[in-house]
Amino acid sequence: MTFFEKVYNTGIVPVVVLNNADDAVPLAKALLKGGIDFMEITFRTECAAESIAVIAKEVPEMTVGAGTVISVEQAALAVKNGAKFIVSPGLDDGVVIWAKGNNIPVIPGCVTPSEIIKAISLGLNVVKFFPADVFGGIKAIKALSAPFGQVKFLPTGGVSEANLKDFISNKSVAAIGGSWVCKKDDIANHDWDKITALSAEAVKIIKETRS
Repeated sequence: MTFFEKVYNTGIVPVVVLNNADDAVPLAKALLKGGIDFMEITFRTECAAESIAVIAKEVPEMTVGAGTVISVEQAALAVKNGAKFIVSPGLDDGVVIWAKGNNIPVIPGCVTPSEIIKAISLGLNVVKFFPADVFGGIKAIKALSAPFGQVKFLPTGGVSEANLKDFISNKSVAAIGGSWVCKKDDIANHDWDKITALSAEAVKIIKETRS
């Protein structure tokens, strides 16, 4: 099974903001317990690289990647620390070329036809759609999938349990990027059982909708 087939099979890649690397391992285990084996740790905080490293070492069954990557330097640091994939809010040629050259799956942010064409020219067929709610949500994805039938989308930003079915039922959606299953407050409060429960419910909805 390829990387992107595994992403589709899981259906959700939680977008994680960590302020303390000590929370990384228990969070990864909580997500796994709920049936989610992918997580994207954003490079918005100083402990991102360290958090990726401890998960890669101590929870190898979790496929951990780096998000909010906006430079080759960040991508290289993330991979050095164990990141298995790279997600970017936008499309940067350098990041994509570096990732592909190092056999690292990369998902750049694309919301316009021109950006999608650029991604295709760089050899990609899965792109992040961010922020999804601002750029038209599932309606926009449906419209874009007409001329770009070979492209799959990872919508992030404004995706929640309330509209999960709308997104995941569309065949152009590879998976959704969700942060509601591991909110910053729940992480800070070490409410791992809640995170597991939210993860399990999201996975259940995805499986039922796609079946």
